[in-house]
Amino acid sequence: MAPFILLVLVSLLLVPTSSYVQQTKEGFISGVISDKGLDFAKDILIEQGIASIVQLQLPEIEKSVQVPFIGNAKVVLSEITIKDIQVNSSSVVSGESGIFLVVSGATADLAMKWRYSCSSWLIPIGISDSGNATVKVKGMQVGLSVDLRNEEGTLKLILLDYGCYVGDLSIKLEGGASWLYQVLVDAFQGNIASAVEDGISDKVSEGIGKLDTLLQSLPKQISVDNFAELNVSFVGNPVLSSTSIAIAINGLFTERNVVLVPQRYQKRLQVSSACGGLPKMIKVSIHENVFRSASLVYFREGSMQMIIDELPNQAILNTAEWRFIVPQLYKKYPNDDMQLNISASSPPVILVDYQDIRASVLVDITIDVLEAGEVIPVACISVDISASCSVDIIRNKINGRLKLEEFSAYLKWSKIGKLHISLIQSLISTALKTVVIPYLNLELKKGLALPTIDGFAFQNANILYLPPWIAVCTDVSYLEDYYLTQHSAHVS
Repeated sequence: MAPFILLVLVSLLLVPTSSYVQQTKEGFISGVISDKGLDFAKDILIEQGIASIVQLQLPEIEKSVQVPFIGNAKVVLSEITIKDIQVNSSSVVSGESGIFLVVSGATADLAMKWRYSCSSWLIPIGISDSGNATVKVKGMQVGLSVDLRNEEGTLKLILLDYGCYVGDLSIKLEGGASWLYQVLVDAFQGNIASAVEDGISDKVSEGIGKLDTLLQSLPKQISVDNFAELNVSFVGNPVLSSTSIAIAINGLFTERNVVLVPQRYQKRLQVSSACGGLPKMIKVSIHENVFRSASLVYFREGSMQMIIDELPNQAILNTAEWRFIVPQLYKKYPNDDMQLNISASSPPVILVDYQDIRASVLVDITIDVLEAGEVIPVACISVDISASCSVDIIRNKINGRLKLEEFSAYLKWSKIGKLHISLIQSLISTALKTVVIPYLNLELKKGLALPTIDGFAFQNANILYLPPWIAVCTDVSYLEDYYLTQHSAHVS
């Protein structure tokens, strides 16, 4: 089950989300799995498929056969169990008509019990015997083809065709009469082969059914925090080509409890698996509109605000320090402490550039005087800030660093007369450079861990800037310890 999720969890796409985004039909997060990634997923899928088949017990086989000089014999094969499967070669191919996986030249080892009883006019009292046998299956081929379709924002996995073919098998009998071996070969060889083919085919169908159920259960919205959700409903049908599989999701942030209305999608998804010449398994691309939608949601929720009441040079936050810059402030509020109330006055505008992410935001800095336990707003300065953020992946974490590019300021209102903005630019610069930017960089430095999804972890990931997209190109590793833990827990 886990490997196929790998094929789809790298995706994120569109459904209408808020009034900020028009009723567009594009995915703002796309995922592309290259042929290298498909080979990796194929190997894991086969490995786990074998694990689900080993110890599979096939139905009991019973036959009555006529044995020369013995008479009618009732022979029963029971506890027919697949003990091991070895794969010689395998391949996976994708195209417009689906995804095709073929295992060829496989062998299987079976163990079983046998028993018989017979009687005739020559042997009126009857005879019986029982014992064990092993079977070697050779030249086995297993194949399946599937397709992926979007059904109202979720993925539907459709099993197009599947089957198993046994080329040859040999039986090794432990004990028993000499005639019994020939009976098993002549009368039961075809039945054993059919039982193996049917048993493995049923497991294939069962496994695809479970995968489909799991895909259908994937959420369309993911809660981010108390303010926002991420729309992860799928947009359009996956694009299957000879070299990759591409999937897209909406990927936009919305306010909590927004009801999504699925739309029809006609436009063909246009994506590229190119990773700057690096042979990576997966490429996940995020459109700058994802960041813009997040900024809008958090702006609307009033969370883009901070109060500065401490500075490295704390004296700046006292009216005495301002007596020469703004004499009227000191005259009205002598030697009173102050604070700066900073809030965004509009949603930040975010653009993906060729080397970093650019952001511009208009903020209001309200100067508050703290007098006798009362907060008194005395002036408000509007500041237009431009900054850049470089993003990198270090030790499997996405880290960022913010840099102040430039800012400009003007007086919005004042209760203490006219202020000379040029004289208080230094205060604004100090606040931005020593408090705001360091605080934000401290948060960015904590990093966002690349997720481990159902036992899969990103490995050797790189960042690419492809305006208006930013992409993560990565290989994937499978955490075997995770699988063993999950498997043992399931068994127990």
